[in-house]
Amino acid sequence: MKGSKFHRSIFLKAILVPVFTLPAIVVFGQTDTSRTLHEVSVNAHKALVVPSITPVQQINNQDFIRSGSFNVADAVRTLSGVNIKDYGGIGGIKTISVRGLGAGHTAVFYDGLQLNDAETGQIDLSKLSLINIRSITLYNGQPDDLLQPARAFAAASVLSLQTVPAQLGNDKAYEITAGVKGGSFGLFNPYVLYQQRLSKRWTTVVTNNYINANGRYKFDTPNDGSDTLSTRHNSQVRSLQTDAALYWNKNDSSLFSVHANFYNAKRGLPGAVVFYTESPGEKLDNDDIFLQASFKRIWKNSLQLLLNSKVSQLKTRYLDSPYFNTQGYILQHYKQREAYQSAALSYNLTNDWVISYAADGSYTKVDADIYKYAYPSRFTLLNALASKLKFDRWELAGNLLHTYINEKVERGKALQQSPVLSPTLMLGVQPFASKALKLRAFYKNIFRAPTLDELYYFAFVDRVIKPEFVKQYDLGATYNKDMNGLFSYVFLSADVYYNNVRDKIIGIPSANPAVFSFSNVGRVDIKGLDLGLKTATRNFGNWSLSLTANYTYQQALDVTDPALSTYLQQIAYTPKHTLALNTGINFKKLGIYYNQIISSKRNYNGDNDPGHDVPGYAVGDASILYNTSFDHLPLRLSVEANNIFNKYYAIIQSYPMPGRSYRLTMQITI
Repeated sequence: MKGSKFHRSIFLKAILVPVFTLPAIVVFGQTDTSRTLHEVSVNAHKALVVPSITPVQQINNQDFIRSGSFNVADAVRTLSGVNIKDYGGIGGIKTISVRGLGAGHTAVFYDGLQLNDAETGQIDLSKLSLINIRSITLYNGQPDDLLQPARAFAAASVLSLQTVPAQLGNDKAYEITAGVKGGSFGLFNPYVLYQQRLSKRWTTVVTNNYINANGRYKFDTPNDGSDTLSTRHNSQVRSLQTDAALYWNKNDSSLFSVHANFYNAKRGLPGAVVFYTESPGEKLDNDDIFLQASFKRIWKNSLQLLLNSKVSQLKTRYLDSPYFNTQGYILQHYKQREAYQSAALSYNLTNDWVISYAADGSYTKVDADIYKYAYPSRFTLLNALASKLKFDRWELAGNLLHTYINEKVERGKALQQSPVLSPTLMLGVQPFASKALKLRAFYKNIFRAPTLDELYYFAFVDRVIKPEFVKQYDLGATYNKDMNGLFSYVFLSADVYYNNVRDKIIGIPSANPAVFSFSNVGRVDIKGLDLGLKTATRNFGNWSLSLTANYTYQQALDVTDPALSTYLQQIAYTPKHTLALNTGINFKKLGIYYNQIISSKRNYNGDNDPGHDVPGYAVGDASILYNTSFDHLPLRLSVEANNIFNKYYAIIQSYPMPGRSYRLTMQITI
């Protein structure tokens, strides 16, 4: 099956050109929870808690250092309920599944607008660098803020990425943060973040990030009785990403930004390894670009307006060679274009009652040079009406989403989908006078439409595929308290949840292994528990300690057909237990951190035959951060060791993960 489809530049181009050619962005609707990239602190005294009546987790650029993360996929693997499907190496695809629902049910937002892929329905998180990311927030259900695009209401979970805004003092007109990372896999990663004040109200930020790595690493096959090591190939990557924005601020009552992002990459997609024989693998070239603009206006009577516009183009060249067909290879080109417009209004009827309305429209067109392709286009219209009411210690919120989808094709017959109404109810309560303990619950009935690939990729006969519906139930509690003793604070969270999936879309291999047949054949019941802990000590003689722990239990059973061997068995690639631990010691300008990820076994085909198990694993990462100065300029030095105990393991069957690796970083701010 065709996987998720995902240039060449020298160092001077990677660093200098965008600084003088492009502008960058501001973030709307989020509280500034962290400093800019070059101001990473090693001291923590407050829990990073986002007020919400739905489960929410947030990490910032301090946490990226503590967990030894290189991209967004690495960073979010530490969150409760998250399972990263990782094909290994730097070039391998990495997608997110939240609470067992799969990548198609998680909407990834970038500065308030969704990164959409109507063709495959999933976002490759390995493409997203952390260089310009200040915070990542995961919402189960949806964000708490009612002033959102309708797309924010239209997914089972939302992963929101917020970039670094301009933060210049009154005596500084510009600032440049430049750094370079190097290490294992032949990694060479120079980057630059440039901030410029253009006037009292106008500011620009430009980030440029270049990555070049051969991706080769040693691997072993666990539990095969052999001590043979082989070298992983076809995991190379060369990418250039430029993120630029221009933003305007008028006393916080009016905000405007325009944001451009360009991503160009040539990647090897590592193939499966069977008995130490590695398949040649695939090649993927990406040329992605988007331009988005946002405007927010706040009136004195509490009326708020949010306008968002976006155009994007994703170009992909996919090569699988050698391949057992008459040509000896598969070469495919894809181009996906989208235009998107959103408008949202919110108004306070009283001090305790807010209502909002959002309408989104998008048009997506996909072209490809494959045999008998349908050349589909999709028009989507979303309307969301929401309300939130607070009374005494209670908070009640709800929304109703209407989805209309219309598709057209140039060849064959387009599937006409019926409009869908999706309700959500949320409840929060503070049971005692103290604000430390809060209880929450939500119900959400949501769906995902079949992707354009599922409907039209090598569809020689018309496919009738219904949306995949999910009913979500959640009951949870949080405890957040500032303390006066040894510990500065403690934050605890616990949620039990139940997800019922109906008409699950399943891909079944055909006689041609590159082509799958899709249909609605599945029902899944998912029961789970998410636990979280954050705490840190106060400074004692310049010393402090921090600890974060997240645990997930997940029972995801196939309840489709009692006659099948998979009935009442754990669905594929869903571990029952995962645990993420992070601890750190801070001393003056020095920080030493250790991160541990533990996962139980998974089954790769869902029948839970022990012969089909992918063994569990425990992987540790360590990092050291030191902040100093050079000629009165802030200098940051760090060293990271990933998989420090050199454990050989796999997340996806036959796709071995790297053993021990190292990264060194030097960064200076001018």
